[in-house]
Amino acid sequence: MTDSHNEPGGLPESLPVPVDAAPNVPVDALSNVPQASDVAPAVPAPPAESQAVAVAHTAQAPGTTWVYQPKAVEPEARWSRPILAAVIAGLIAGSLGGAAGYHLAATVANNSGTYTNLTSVHGDTSPRPDGSIASIAKNVLPVVVSIGVSSASGEGTGSGFVIKTTNTWSYVLTNNHVVMGAGSAARITVHFQNQKSIGATIVGRDPSYDLAVLKISAGNLPVATLGNSDDVVVGDTAIAFGSPLGLSGTVTSGIISALNRPVTAGSSTDSSFINAIQTDAAINPGNSGGPLVNARGQVIGINSAIATLGSSSLGGESGSIGLGFSIPINEAKRVATELMRTGSSTHPIIGISVDMRYTGVGAKVSEITPGGPAANTDLKPGDVITAIDGDLVNDGTELIVKIRARNSGDKVVLTRRNNSDVTVVLGSKPSN
Repeated sequence: MTDSHNEPGGLPESLPVPVDAAPNVPVDALSNVPQASDVAPAVPAPPAESQAVAVAHTAQAPGTTWVYQPKAVEPEARWSRPILAAVIAGLIAGSLGGAAGYHLAATVANNSGTYTNLTSVHGDTSPRPDGSIASIAKNVLPVVVSIGVSSASGEGTGSGFVIKTTNTWSYVLTNNHVVMGAGSAARITVHFQNQKSIGATIVGRDPSYDLAVLKISAGNLPVATLGNSDDVVVGDTAIAFGSPLGLSGTVTSGIISALNRPVTAGSSTDSSFINAIQTDAAINPGNSGGPLVNARGQVIGINSAIATLGSSSLGGESGSIGLGFSIPINEAKRVATELMRTGSSTHPIIGISVDMRYTGVGAKVSEITPGGPAANTDLKPGDVITAIDGDLVNDGTELIVKIRARNSGDKVVLTRRNNSDVTVVLGSKPSN
């Protein structure tokens, strides 16, 4: 199971994932470095017969000293001229060498400032061509909103995006579990990227698809460009927008990791069955209802759920582990259009009940709905459906998801465990 993403409280669903042990990290990487007190003296102590010893501490490390010991001076008469000349020449050479050394040291000291000057490169240091994530984010962020929901029973945050606008009002698409996060009597506020806010009302919602449409009294807003989720393939670029943990205007990126993932989301009272797009773009609580877009900035999905490792070590909700799920935009467009037109929506059915306790492979039929589409076929209770239009069905959830990914009036072929096929024309049922 998965976690839905309105920020507050525990999420109704979770998908267990094994936890890897964390690697050991060195605690004190400097424990073996010698301390200053361990350094031996640079010059040995003078012999006992020395007549004069001057000790001068310099800027060396503590415990290090320089020892100066002058030589005894002999009477001048005892010095020969050749020796005296050699000494004088040595002194002159030493003076010249010292002067040269001083000049070199002074030059280095005077020039040392040039090594501390920090320079900056000006101009276009980070090119952002058309099609870059930065370019896409610039175009998409204006259509993304944060949604705050509050009531006496609680509060929460989520995301959404503008799908239609007129001169005086606009529609915002989001998740059902976002607007119902604080109860049916909650106050809903839409927050724009420019820090402005406005109240919103629910036009309609569809728990079976975890979708809802809001109406706001603000016109001429930028509108999202809707793409075609049927064109999405594994490996495509995926960019998620929203307000994780209330941090509005957040953008994350990744790829499409998988398609047609059967996911249950929503709440314990309003379960949703989603034929989801899976992405590794970071999605966290609060991202729910935000758009997932492709490399052209077109919306291909609505972020709805994540798989988690459970509660975090800090006692709160666990965040992204790279397993996020979005409602395909093609499903959402049909539902949103119905909600904007009539305030309600429908979903396709085959007219059976499924035994969700069945543990074998396939979906076991527990009941045929009288007058429903399947009532006109030879499907019967106890049949196990193993495929729909050739796509394998592993359990009841997969069958529901695959049916709801289609449209009312579609003709589908159901394969039973005995390899016999049944053709059913899908009917329609109100979602709310």
